[in-house]
Amino acid sequence: MVKEDETFPCDLIFLSSNRGDGTCHVTTASLDGESSHKTHYAVQDTKGFHTEEDIGGLHATIECEQPQPDLYKFVGRINVYSDLNDPVVRPLGSENLLLRGATLKNTEKIFGVAIYTGMETKMALNYQSKSQKRSAVEKSMNAFLIVYLCILISKALINTVLKYVWQSEPFRDEPWYNQKTESERQRNLFLRAFTDFLAFMVLFNYIIPVSMYVTVEMQKFLGSYFITWDEDMFDEETGEGPLVNTSDLNEELGQVEYIFTDKTGTLTENNMEFKECCIEGHVYVPHVICNGQVLPESSGIDMIDSSPSVNGREREELFFRALCLCHTVQVKDNDSVDGPRKSPDGGASCVYISSSPDEVALVEGVQRLGFTYLRLKDNYMELLNRENHVERFELLEILSFDSVRRRMSVIVKSATGEIYLFCKGADSSIFPRVIEGKVDQIRARVERNAVEGLRTLCVAYKRLIQEEYEGICKLLQAAKVALQDREKKLAEAYEQIEKDLILLGATAVEDRLQEKAADTIEALQKAGIKVWVLTGDKMETAAATCYACKLFRRNTQLLELTTKRIEEQSLHDVLFELSKTVLRHSGSLTRDNFSGLSADMQDYGLIIDGAALSLIMKPREDGSSSNYRELFLEICRSCSAVLCCRMAPLQKAQIVKLIKFSKEHPITLAVGDGANDVSMILEAHVGIGVIGKEGRQAARNSDYAIPKFKHLKKMLLVHGHFYYIRISELVQYFFYKNVCFIFPQFLYQFFCGFSQQTLYDTAYLTLYNISFTSLPILLYSLMEQHIGIDVLKRDPTLYRDVAKNALLRWRVFIYWTLLGLFDALVFFFGAYFMFENTTVTSNGQIFGNWTFGTLVFTVMVFTVTLKLALDTHYWTWINHFVIWGSLLFYVVFSLLWGGVIWPFLNYQRMYYVFIQMLSSGPAWLAIVLLVTISLLPDVLKKVLCRQLWPTATERVQNGCAQPRDRDSEFTPLASLQSPGYQSTCPSAAWYSSRSQQVTLAAWKGKVSVEPPPALSGSRHHCSSSPSHSCPGSRVQLLV
Repeated sequence: MVKEDETFPCDLIFLSSNRGDGTCHVTTASLDGESSHKTHYAVQDTKGFHTEEDIGGLHATIECEQPQPDLYKFVGRINVYSDLNDPVVRPLGSENLLLRGATLKNTEKIFGVAIYTGMETKMALNYQSKSQKRSAVEKSMNAFLIVYLCILISKALINTVLKYVWQSEPFRDEPWYNQKTESERQRNLFLRAFTDFLAFMVLFNYIIPVSMYVTVEMQKFLGSYFITWDEDMFDEETGEGPLVNTSDLNEELGQVEYIFTDKTGTLTENNMEFKECCIEGHVYVPHVICNGQVLPESSGIDMIDSSPSVNGREREELFFRALCLCHTVQVKDNDSVDGPRKSPDGGASCVYISSSPDEVALVEGVQRLGFTYLRLKDNYMELLNRENHVERFELLEILSFDSVRRRMSVIVKSATGEIYLFCKGADSSIFPRVIEGKVDQIRARVERNAVEGLRTLCVAYKRLIQEEYEGICKLLQAAKVALQDREKKLAEAYEQIEKDLILLGATAVEDRLQEKAADTIEALQKAGIKVWVLTGDKMETAAATCYACKLFRRNTQLLELTTKRIEEQSLHDVLFELSKTVLRHSGSLTRDNFSGLSADMQDYGLIIDGAALSLIMKPREDGSSSNYRELFLEICRSCSAVLCCRMAPLQKAQIVKLIKFSKEHPITLAVGDGANDVSMILEAHVGIGVIGKEGRQAARNSDYAIPKFKHLKKMLLVHGHFYYIRISELVQYFFYKNVCFIFPQFLYQFFCGFSQQTLYDTAYLTLYNISFTSLPILLYSLMEQHIGIDVLKRDPTLYRDVAKNALLRWRVFIYWTLLGLFDALVFFFGAYFMFENTTVTSNGQIFGNWTFGTLVFTVMVFTVTLKLALDTHYWTWINHFVIWGSLLFYVVFSLLWGGVIWPFLNYQRMYYVFIQMLSSGPAWLAIVLLVTISLLPDVLKKVLCRQLWPTATERVQNGCAQPRDRDSEFTPLASLQSPGYQSTCPSAAWYSSRSQQVTLAAWKGKVSVEPPPALSGSRHHCSSSPSHSCPGSRVQLLV
């Protein structure tokens, strides 16, 4: 027994409830993300058992299929035994199955029998185990480290071999002043060589940047606070801010190529709003109703067009009755159902609950238009008409909704004995079955609403005579009792019944998107990111949401890979047909093209359901499934957006894994708000949980958590971009400065007889990475902003400059390494040639090898620090303090280290060396000259590349050479006109004044928001919606 608001502990067959009709309501938010109430039905022969004694006396057996993860499919049968008769066999389907993890709602108690427990439940079969996530930057670091390890071994081998080649002559091996002992002469040659090899390894080991890993971890940990401190990502409504559960993947936010998002609760608020209805060509707009809440500034029924005729009035009332009767809505007469909600009329407390939020919105909307659905009692549906009279209709049959038919019907009998069939469904499934009605007017209105992203339904009816109804009853009964192909026989019966209809009208309902969800998706697509929607919802509902959030556009051609189509054709034929369609236009569907979202381009959107995906993923008879998968992936790559509906949680993870391990190995991100999204969040490279209404399971299992979907835009386009820029510079800089550090040591061995003599003092060797060069790069990696935050938000295309690990590719790595080698050669040989003429000080003393090493080290410290200063674009007092402070610290330390005799040292070789070097004019000249020569090639390369082959980022940095790229649709004209708006571009003031011009002209009485002819050749495409500004062009209103 399970009581109200309790969670089912295992998968149960529903036997009975306290309700007389044998139904119960459950929510499955933790399974498929849907927070709406779903109705389940008890077994027909056991629904009358209301006590534990009754259940205890039940004798029955249940046969069912083996455990499998599909949440929406179940096949079984129950044999109910009586004392005398043969067992009664009843089929069991998904409507009789209560799943573990679902919650009982608005039903006092139910009785059930467990069939799947533990790890065999559908919820457990959809679990996804956690895996270790490593960023692309970390993988690149490890690859580069292996290269430098090979360089280290090569250096040690070369020096070891050359040492013995050089010592092959006796006078070099044993000079007169350093004769070997007898034991040294008798040592094994290979042992001596191996010892020398290890000595060289120790001498050159500083080329391996061990401190880089420490600095990277510090940068990631400290940098993650910038997300949690971001006030723009704080949600005032919920009082929640972003959370960082792991800091290891910060830079991965700047590399995302695919986003997989849930729909319900992530893209939408799951609040349906009744917008309008069209009856016989007349449009009605009621009060704005949203889930029982009357929104302000709404005062009555508004009817667009003229009043209908007398005959039209009858059709109007018939339409409203159809909406009141053709649904599966339940009425809860209680003050609170999962929280207080009053009825739309503000009178008696009455709450509608249903498995579909659309149905609730329609019933609430038609209530404002004068017809109130009251209740279903004893198989009679009661409604209150405009005259406040109660009308009773006997509910004879329900032809339930399914995704293949895309419609539902009810057969009711009025108090006068008339029998009606009311049918509502998608326009594509209603219009072909209509023989009468104003089809053209209603079709035009439906198409108009669909373009606006509203969810539309058409309503039709027909009258039945008694003989027709009796024939329908026999047909339905024969299909319902069939044990084999029951669904197919029911579908055939429904097809025969739902025909020859009379069209009444259509409705329009809006699924409220989360704030700025459409703008966020549009920005992500402009950034070159492909967005996929993975949902457990119906195809029609999900497709309407995709249109509303601009994932699908007006010119998007939808391709369906669904169960319905696969039943008509084989999977092989469907896949090859789709591939021919999309690949024919593959030349115009490159990444940059579709990301630009040109209004003139034909692009494709793919819709696939869970059953079709199972067939694609299922191994073929010959044991391979790769052919279908590759073909499916090829189709997906050519589509600008993909919608996956009716997805079980594990299927969501399978989709992510399929893309994740495709041949391009793209970086994937999954975002969701419910427990059903945990599998894909764990599977993706980066998992983001939305702190929503469906609990915190997604947020707890994610890498990052955000309050709303809109915050994803700043997290990727700003924070992700900055994180990647900063850490990529950090990694390359560490390898560069270690090459500068150790390569002169390698060259020095050629001048000291390969004796393992160090070029630098021990203190310099130790403090180079710890003190002299560590803080500037750490502060750079925390604070650098190569472009302003506002510019990154306004121009999402800048995100593409860092895509695909652009700054850590082998070409860039080799450039930094060669730059380090060049600088090292300048340091060493510049100082060497200065010393070649036996440079003396003013008192006639000659510089020694420690002075030589100190000069090389001084030039090196100044060069690598100034190199970082040249790369810094965002200067703060902290940057100045750290960079110039590091150089000052080196000078002060060297003066103290060489200016005092330290008693704890057993040598004083550095005494007075640094001071003596600075007292020499040639040393000062060498420092200035060598630093300049070392930095010159990098400066010249940057200047030439910026002038000849600038990236989009460099064009912005160069002072807005192309100002039109700076103000996108994300900067509305109103904000450009406001005094508080400040552009980072010097020419933005002139440009914004140009973009504010509005021209009014009269032309043939039509209204247009197209750009004027003078700008028709612009490469920017204007949105046709007047609510969007189009940068770089003037808006022309033709009245």
